[in-house]
Amino acid sequence: MSEFDIVFAGGENISSCSGLPCSPSFCTGGTTACVIAGRLAAYDPSMRILILEAGQHTLNKPIHVQPYQYPFNQAVTSTTVTFNIGNPSPRLNGRAPIVPCGRCVGGGSCVNFMVYTRAPASDYDDWGANGWESENLIPLMKKLETYEVQPDRPTHGYGGPIKVSSARYKLGISDEFIHVGTTYHKRQFADDTNDLETCNTYSPWRKYIDGATGRRSDAAHHYVYNQAHNPNLQVWDGKRVKRIIFEDKRAVGVEFTSDPVSCPDADQSSSIVRASKLVVISAGAFGSPTILERSGIGAEAILKRCGIEQLVDLPGVGENYQDHNLTIVPYLAADEAVTMDAIWRGESILQESLAQWNTGGKSLIAQNGMDSKIKWRPDDEELKAMDSAFQPRWKEFFQDRPDKAVAIFTAFSAPLSDNLPPRNYMSAGYYTLYPASVGSVHIKVTENGKEGVDFTTGFLDDPSDIVPLDFGYKKTREIFRRMASYRGEVAAGHPDFPEGSAAACGEASGPVDLNAPDIVYTAEDDEAINRFHRDLVQTAWHSLGTCAMKPEADKGVVDTRLNVYGVSNLKVADMSISPLNVGTNTYSTALLIGERAAIIIAEDLGIKFDI
Repeated sequence: MSEFDIVFAGGENISSCSGLPCSPSFCTGGTTACVIAGRLAAYDPSMRILILEAGQHTLNKPIHVQPYQYPFNQAVTSTTVTFNIGNPSPRLNGRAPIVPCGRCVGGGSCVNFMVYTRAPASDYDDWGANGWESENLIPLMKKLETYEVQPDRPTHGYGGPIKVSSARYKLGISDEFIHVGTTYHKRQFADDTNDLETCNTYSPWRKYIDGATGRRSDAAHHYVYNQAHNPNLQVWDGKRVKRIIFEDKRAVGVEFTSDPVSCPDADQSSSIVRASKLVVISAGAFGSPTILERSGIGAEAILKRCGIEQLVDLPGVGENYQDHNLTIVPYLAADEAVTMDAIWRGESILQESLAQWNTGGKSLIAQNGMDSKIKWRPDDEELKAMDSAFQPRWKEFFQDRPDKAVAIFTAFSAPLSDNLPPRNYMSAGYYTLYPASVGSVHIKVTENGKEGVDFTTGFLDDPSDIVPLDFGYKKTREIFRRMASYRGEVAAGHPDFPEGSAAACGEASGPVDLNAPDIVYTAEDDEAINRFHRDLVQTAWHSLGTCAMKPEADKGVVDTRLNVYGVSNLKVADMSISPLNVGTNTYSTALLIGERAAIIIAEDLGIKFDI
């Protein structure tokens, strides 16, 4: 039996997921585990550290290091992500939503969209968790990054492992989006809206891409693979964590098997690895609560239904699931526009671009198709135009918090769909950052007696959540129809407006004038938009909250030192600990949690560290 000082249980795989592969959570388990393990190994190279991962290695694989390939990880045949199937919801017109999450070494950091976004500092203060206030976290935000965009920015870092850049290849559609945003939409422009406070301002969208090499900047390569010289830092890929082993409520090891997706021909018998100092569960918003429940930690009723003997009554496990609500709407783009379409279709430009990227790190290979954004808040006129169901939420949460955006609007220089005929496309993306709805993630036993996941997204359960989406469709459509590359709408990707509607979609010869009147929507049109969002709204791949860092009496799962209540020698560290939603793409927060967790563990174990 193998023994390590610290074992990271990041290899989680729900065994029944409608035939689709399943495992650790997007932007959580893999990302955070790599950060903590890498930092601890650097602090003390003699520390024996093991990461268990259900997915496969990502080292220098093109699908992970070449930025343009990120959509291919979302293909239905992909084994680099898990497709978690939610319960059908009447709020989604009976639809069962699907939430992907990373299943590979590095987790979401190796498959995400690479957009660099940071939450307002106040989000972390709102957690109310000792040691996690923004004043304690900002030094860690700076420590983890090398901000290649501009020098001497007080909230940015310049010597960290994760590179942030403009990717050295700019797409003109982003300039059009910003131009219309600062004229027609009457918002300001700033070069940096990731300074932890600026909001409601158009800006370039920086990327987690190394500006020199054009490679993705992920946690696996920059915290773990760069320490291959250290034999005490080990990663066992293709390992599915079953449960934590306890002795008198002290975590002493992890039981695991070979993952059936990564290792279909391997022996499925169980093995145990022991941890002499600590076990850290880092399997994300889906994996971490289900590992706890299989280990006997959770709500009595859920464990009893699954035939699991309860070790600790902790009803907060698996509750408080949160995400961001995203919609992507396609438009036709001018023939002369530079988009990602041809390179994603594998046309002749691909080989030329690869040659440029291999020699100098430039070309469309080093692009994700997103170069501009706004963290949007409605002005008074827009608030009046929005459905009244949003007003209580606005007054209670947003009105007196000017640093908190309601949504992010962006322009994709691509359709993000492979079902369209060849030509140039662009897409409007908009996603809400603080939806009021919450869901849950639990284990269950399926009708055939196998383990499954009882996953409720909660999407649009609160009536206020759909209102910014409905408005977001209208506002981004007005922006896009004024952009120089606009050539109409892809009607199949828009609401099904009634015949004769002024909002009817179709091809156009060019944009409307900046000062043209807005489309006037009827009540029937509004119903079509509302129905469209219930039919199509999706995850933003930002799952969090299911092992919340809150007081136990408030359905918390871990304390501020990340210790699981009721047991010893066991921590959880990933996006599942976030007690509240964060107004950002969650890679930045997953990295931050990893940096803070590494310090906490080093303090607990008496390891010297630096900040």
